[in-house]
Amino acid sequence: MSAQTNCPLPAGFQLDQYRIERQLSLGGFSIVYLANDQEGTPVAIKEYLPNSLALRKEGEFEPQVSEEHLPAFRYGMKCFFEEGRSLAKLMHPNVVQVLNFFRANATVYMVMKFERGRTLHDYIQKHRGEVSERFIRVVFTRMLNGLREVHAHKLLHLDIKPSNIYLRNDGTPVLLDFGAARQTLMSDQPILKPMYTPGFASPEQFEHRDALGPWSDIYSVGASLHACVTGSPPQRSDERIKHDTFVPLRRTHGAQYSPQLLDTIDWCLKLDPLARPQSVYSLQKALIRRDDGGDTVHAGLFGDLGARLKSFIGRT
Repeated sequence: MSAQTNCPLPAGFQLDQYRIERQLSLGGFSIVYLANDQEGTPVAIKEYLPNSLALRKEGEFEPQVSEEHLPAFRYGMKCFFEEGRSLAKLMHPNVVQVLNFFRANATVYMVMKFERGRTLHDYIQKHRGEVSERFIRVVFTRMLNGLREVHAHKLLHLDIKPSNIYLRNDGTPVLLDFGAARQTLMSDQPILKPMYTPGFASPEQFEHRDALGPWSDIYSVGASLHACVTGSPPQRSDERIKHDTFVPLRRTHGAQYSPQLLDTIDWCLKLDPLARPQSVYSLQKALIRRDDGGDTVHAGLFGDLGARLKSFIGRT
């Protein structure tokens, strides 16, 4: 079945104990809605609906799945449900909070806390070429606290990118959308096509998936850091393996950022998984260190970043 566009649930639709307000985003595997619970508290609801396997037409509530694609659809639904179960155990301020997950309309739903703010992608586009080193170090050091918690629960994110790093109104980051994480839960049954975002995915996500590990997420963090500096991700890793045209950032942006930060980003982007930082903690240590060895990150900086982000949101 070729990719197609699925119709979202309509505004006002009553989904279990939640009332749909509007669609927030549409991806290849899911639709995310803004909804309200019975107390009127806004939540984000993610609906499992892979557009390569299922089709929901306008006016319908249940997706149509052909007999041919039914095994893959059910397998993905089971993994999505297990993803919700795993993420519900994560209670960390820098990881999106899963509140509930349930089955309805012949598919499954994940209910998450609704966060107010903007994505790092939006911030980068608004401040292209002007994202400060202090901002980069502080935001990523705090975001990596959340990623450490993910890895501590034997999960991988596998889709870290600026659009999945959310900046709350106070400037603190929260890691969103673990849609690719379910691919690691039952890797012995590769029925679903692996999920990745070109430019941000590690080379082992394209092949040699048995080599996946924390270092794979670290490559994606490096690509996200690269986007902060240059405005775009590096050359796709699968293309780099064939013909690597990657230029060290020290040569292209040495006048704008410290050599230590640029070298840290290039370290994360090594094609060899063993040549990258092997743990989030190792990367964090590099991000909080200045060239002179001092500490460049402290909690008080978030007040300044929050004020700057509020100003940014007010202009969008």
